Amino acid sequence: MLLLMERKLQEVHPLLTLCGQIVENWQGNPIQKESLRVFFLVLQVTHYLDAGQVKSVKPCLKQLQQCIQTISTLHDDEILPSNPADLFHWLPKEHMCVLVYLVTVMHSMQAGYLEKAQKYTDKALMQLEKLKMLDCSPILSSFQVILLEHIIMCRLVTGHKATALQEISQVCQLCQQSPRLFSNHAAQLHTLLGLYCISVNCMDNAEAQFTTALRMTTHQELWTFIVTNLASVYIREGNRHQELYSLLERINPDHNFPVSSHCLRAAAFYIRGLLSFFQGRYNEAKRFLRETLKMSNAEDLNRLTACSLVLLGHIFYVLGNHRESNNMVVPAMQLASKIPDMSVQLWSSALLKDLNKACGNTMDAHEAAQMHQNFSQQLLQDHIAACSLPEHNLISWTDGPPPVQFQAQNGPTTSLASLLQGQRAARTRLHRVEAAAGHGFPAYEDKSIP
Repeated sequence: MLLLMERKLQEVHPLLTLCGQIVENWQGNPIQKESLRVFFLVLQVTHYLDAGQVKSVKPCLKQLQQCIQTISTLHDDEILPSNPADLFHWLPKEHMCVLVYLVTVMHSMQAGYLEKAQKYTDKALMQLEKLKMLDCSPILSSFQVILLEHIIMCRLVTGHKATALQEISQVCQLCQQSPRLFSNHAAQLHTLLGLYCISVNCMDNAEAQFTTALRMTTHQELWTFIVTNLASVYIREGNRHQELYSLLERINPDHNFPVSSHCLRAAAFYIRGLLSFFQGRYNEAKRFLRETLKMSNAEDLNRLTACSLVLLGHIFYVLGNHRESNNMVVPAMQLASKIPDMSVQLWSSALLKDLNKACGNTMDAHEAAQMHQNFSQQLLQDHIAACSLPEHNLISWTDGPPPVQFQAQNGPTTSLASLLQGQRAARTRLHRVEAAAGHGFPAYEDKSIP
């Protein structure tokens, strides 16, 4: 556990293997043994998730879920051991259950199983509500904040920005009640606001939020996550070359990448591919995106896979290779529908519309155009709803504790006006770009085909 906290991940794996053998061979009280197994498996699952190894963690996570089911059937009044050292009981069973829900949500979000993440978030929050009526343990509030942080990112992907914003406000309220909680989660809170700002096209505010978050964190994975998203903002703005290249040098996936996270490194390749695409360096873009695909397929990073496929499809379309473009875009749409990722669906449907039109498939082009219109309307309505909430003013908060109250919005913001102009403008530039990476950020590009 200490090695994980100190980020000495290379030393963790062999020690975990040894600990697993010791726990399995330990003879003692069943409930004590299961408690130890849960403790060990939580550390093991956390290690894999920190490393961005979503596929590799599955056997450990399944064992953990089975273990918590077993421990819930055991009774605390079994014969106690005579050795006081065998009395180790790190969490009450009820808290363990919430924690297993939490790591399941973390895994589901990283893997792109967002409906599953929602299901387990609902279960965990319901359990937390019951526990907090009887138990004021600070760890329960920590669990609640971490759950909300993850489901907020899921909402942004699935096209529920208004709900995400209200949940960000809920995190603010929880942090107002505990200075320690705010100290531990301030950087994450500003990062979430930065992601929300990108989703509503408020790029100046996104930059301010990410810059604030960078000042507040010393956590290398979070730092890399923030820098990757900030780079996407600079790509979107198109005129921040010096700042962009400075960031990209610090997250170079080919050389001295700052963290060992598999999915963050894959996301860094995606960002490089996206930049090369907009610079018209298509062969270079394809190299980066194929590297992203190789890494994302190796660990079942479904959202990165969908984003890379649709961007490759866009490149092949621009190059006039309609057949290869279709081979990329169709599976991208299928995968995005399963996640579900609203923005990638919007992007894919736009490409399918133009692909089928170029190939003379009139009926398929009409069907794709209808899908694109439906996705556009859903995103637009959600955009209006989010920007009309008083909590939207949180995008301007970059200093001090979270605001206690929010002034009501007088009307849609300028970002909404820019969105409404997007049907024509989007044919020449990005509508929205967000980095797709280990902890589940949205990735979307809506530059339609020339």
